[in-house]
Amino acid sequence: MARRGSQAPPPPDFDENIVDIDVSEEMRGSYLEYAYSVIYQRALPDARDGLKPVQRRILYSMSEMGLRPDRGHVKCARVVGEVMGKLHPHGDSPIYDAMVRMAQPWAMRMPLVDGHGNFGSLGGDDMPAAMRYTEARLSREAMLMVASIDEETVDFRPNYDGQEQEPEILPAAFPNLLVNGTSGIAVGMATNMAPHNLGEVIAAARHLIDHPDATLDDLMRFVPGPDLPTGGRIAGLDGVRDAYATGRGTFRTRATVRIENVTPRRKGIVVTELPYAVGPERVKAKIKELVNAKKLNGIADLKDLTDRTVGLQLVIEIKNGFHPEAVLAELYRLTPMEETFGINNVALVDGQPRTLGLRDLLGVYVNHRIDVVRRRSEFRRRKRADRLHLVDGLLVALLNIDEVIQVIRQSDDAGQARQRLMQIFSLSEIQAQYILDTPLRRLTRFDRLELEKEKEQLAKEIAELTAILESETRLRKVVSRELADVAKEFATPRRTVLLEASGEARTADVPLEVADDPVLVLLSATGQLARTQGAAPLPADGGRSAHDVLLSVVPATARGEFGAVTSAGRMIRVAVLDLPALPPSASPPSLAGGAPVTEYVDLEPDETVVGLGSLTGAGGGLALGTAHGVVKRVVPDFPANRDEFEVITLKDGDRVVGAAQLLSEDHDLVFITTDAQLLRYKASIVRPQGRTAGGVAGIKLGADARVLWFGAVDPSRPSRVLTVSGSSEALPGTQTGAVKLADYADFPPKGRATGGVRSHRFLKGEDALILAWAGPVPLRAATPDGRPADLDVELGRRDGSGERLPAALGMVGGPIGPSAPETPAAPEE
Repeated sequence: MARRGSQAPPPPDFDENIVDIDVSEEMRGSYLEYAYSVIYQRALPDARDGLKPVQRRILYSMSEMGLRPDRGHVKCARVVGEVMGKLHPHGDSPIYDAMVRMAQPWAMRMPLVDGHGNFGSLGGDDMPAAMRYTEARLSREAMLMVASIDEETVDFRPNYDGQEQEPEILPAAFPNLLVNGTSGIAVGMATNMAPHNLGEVIAAARHLIDHPDATLDDLMRFVPGPDLPTGGRIAGLDGVRDAYATGRGTFRTRATVRIENVTPRRKGIVVTELPYAVGPERVKAKIKELVNAKKLNGIADLKDLTDRTVGLQLVIEIKNGFHPEAVLAELYRLTPMEETFGINNVALVDGQPRTLGLRDLLGVYVNHRIDVVRRRSEFRRRKRADRLHLVDGLLVALLNIDEVIQVIRQSDDAGQARQRLMQIFSLSEIQAQYILDTPLRRLTRFDRLELEKEKEQLAKEIAELTAILESETRLRKVVSRELADVAKEFATPRRTVLLEASGEARTADVPLEVADDPVLVLLSATGQLARTQGAAPLPADGGRSAHDVLLSVVPATARGEFGAVTSAGRMIRVAVLDLPALPPSASPPSLAGGAPVTEYVDLEPDETVVGLGSLTGAGGGLALGTAHGVVKRVVPDFPANRDEFEVITLKDGDRVVGAAQLLSEDHDLVFITTDAQLLRYKASIVRPQGRTAGGVAGIKLGADARVLWFGAVDPSRPSRVLTVSGSSEALPGTQTGAVKLADYADFPPKGRATGGVRSHRFLKGEDALILAWAGPVPLRAATPDGRPADLDVELGRRDGSGERLPAALGMVGGPIGPSAPETPAAPEE
């Protein structure tokens, strides 16, 4: 026994053979073999069918299993086991992952697997369910990939253990590599190809078939850029052209968004499409991270309203005071709402990795498809020739049926019968055997007619197939026609919008926050609030829209505040930035884009907003008029720490009917009562009072009369007085009444607390005014539901009667506020 630590002697017949090798050479050779295996067997697709080996094996196995679109789904675990056991000697996880990707409509432009169950979510935010839960079958598009594979259109090779056969390539009836794209990381190289539109790619392929010398510009007329499954936008096409020319290039994908009012008070950015391979969870997480780190300002809230009905919908609410366009530019810059996609068109051509441009990719596919159609035509011609050979032999037997039967009966065995038939009737061995195998019931006169008809059809088909095989032009036409049929059945509209400009300076001139510029706050007679920039809130002519009859206009600043005066004598503080901004005056704005005043103030059941006021006490202060004829002028020192406060103390049963912000003490205060009395006097004769005061007598009212309208009028501007008479017993807005339009200058000023002068003479059946207004021209009127109404009324006498209205009026007002420039008077008729 050898001692511990010593080597045992070699056997007597041992022949020592030590080979000295270079370690670096061995490592290089082994690594190259490993690298080639990864490139060829795993990571890179073949340029002909656009599939990696695992994808090709999955589709072929599912086809062999009969998992067609018209069959039921089966468990994915069954498919994975079939692929792993027969063709793909690797783990089940990569097989299932490849199968899942082929079933995801957001990953592939034309999914090749019809999945049933949870196959994950956009961007990989949610993992797919285990293979024992999900089910699958081939999609209709996948049937195009394996169509005619049993007609010797492609070569087969042994599988890993030599017991099965697998296709080296699939027939691929559409350009899968360009349509669905791919990605993969090999050793020392990678591929990343963008999906495209099927109709566009097939149109380019057909053009290349008809014009083999077509240039890249010719092909890009059909394929202008990628068409991503998730839609979105591609900004800048220079990188796309570089990729089509050289096989490498980059472009930017951008989310599809729209800016709209997500709440009555706020605008928001609604995201409906995300860049390719970006999920909503990733976007939400990044936005929250940036907001918490105070690197992204202007975002008030983020909601994910995505569901199966509306699809993707991320709603990003923008804080008041920030421009949505500028916030959107920051989102594009800082979040995955804009991503860079790098195209690297590396695919296998004749087993070697190559970087291919658009023309090369189409050329490889077209050549593959021509070869498939040629081999298919040869197979079909051979099969038809074999069948024609049998039909000829069977017709010979039918023509000599009695002799054939006699020969067979006189033969000792089947072999002798076969030989005698071959000798007597000059048949081949195959024909003779087929005659012997044919049942007697087929040797009838009717079968002879069918065989002659079949012979003619077979001869015709063989002639057509021979013509195709002998003419390269006809062969190309067949390929082109089949591609056209595929496009007609499966092509879908483009989803991705292509933007020529890169958009880098898209919002550079838009500041992030809204500047504290002067604005006008508008209140319509239908209770709509809005703000607008400029001197005139609405154009004086044309552009009539709903809700554009103004009840009150007050100047403010974009970041300032104003007060809403209610019929109960309260003033409620409102931030200007909370109001929606009207569109620019280029397209005539209207308060149809405003928000209901009830969104900003809490009102009691019988309380309404009667006007707007400034909180700064500028100008002549705020003038108030009540239904009982009380007038008050207040220049209050409004408390800054309170959101609402009293501006007048009302007596029981009284209510504020009008409030006007005075820009000057020279303006007139005007009362119009239900008994058609109008009183005007200078605002300067009304002494300002404190907020809690009850006001002073403004107009002397007659029996059963009340103040119908109160406001302020600039006597230096052309103005009109409009009154509408009717019955005091009728419901408001239900009667047409009589309308009268008079010149404001015809009404002389009177003293405060007097009775005023008559403004309207009642006709038969009328006993009160139901609507009145005084202000600058031109007037605007609307029906009770806010629809615009024309006022084609001539000026009448100050105390004359009116003309009958064709329809009821609900509100009257002027298009120009108290701070607007002077507008020329409308010509009198």
